[in-house]
Amino acid sequence: MRDYSEINRKAYDKKAKCYDETLDGKFTEGFKSLLLDNIHVRDNDSILDIGCGNGKLLSGIEKSNLIQGFGVDISPEMIRYAKECYPKFNFVVSGCENIPFEDNSMDIIIVCAAYHHFPSVDLFAKEAKRLLKQNGSLYIAEIYLPSIVRHIVNLFLPLSKDGDVKLYSPKEIVNTFTNAGFYVERIIKKGHIQIVQIHI
Repeated sequence: MRDYSEINRKAYDKKAKCYDETLDGKFTEGFKSLLLDNIHVRDNDSILDIGCGNGKLLSGIEKSNLIQGFGVDISPEMIRYAKECYPKFNFVVSGCENIPFEDNSMDIIIVCAAYHHFPSVDLFAKEAKRLLKQNGSLYIAEIYLPSIVRHIVNLFLPLSKDGDVKLYSPKEIVNTFTNAGFYVERIIKKGHIQIVQIHI
């Protein structure tokens, strides 16, 4: 069976040092920008970025609000650079299914252009529900493609060298989280980007 997590770890360890200059890094800038334009943050919110990479998104959020920032990434090298660049935040090496933070500890969870790497989105939904405080919010910024194009891409995605698992429609994302007890707040689409905002 294909070990997506291990493939993902190796791929992003190699990209970590110069991530912002890679094709991946440049591609995700649009996702970060749209998320920053649409996220609702209060001062002192605890925010967890899953698939945080080098920590740049948390830093962008902090420019407008005083936050308690947390980040997890499966790549040890990404976490090493995140700690060097943004030592005030709490970064930990972790996948998306067993995250080493306490129950009901987060006001906001964000996933920016990483959801398609998750080996099990159902297990992630359960973990997000465990971590979020009551009335907490989850923002998923993810690739959006029309149905036919997405279907074709998904046929070849298992061949990816970056550990990509599957691209999802907004409906598929919504169904995963409503089945886990979440409520949909809103869905935003802009070009090849979708943001699904969900709350407990």
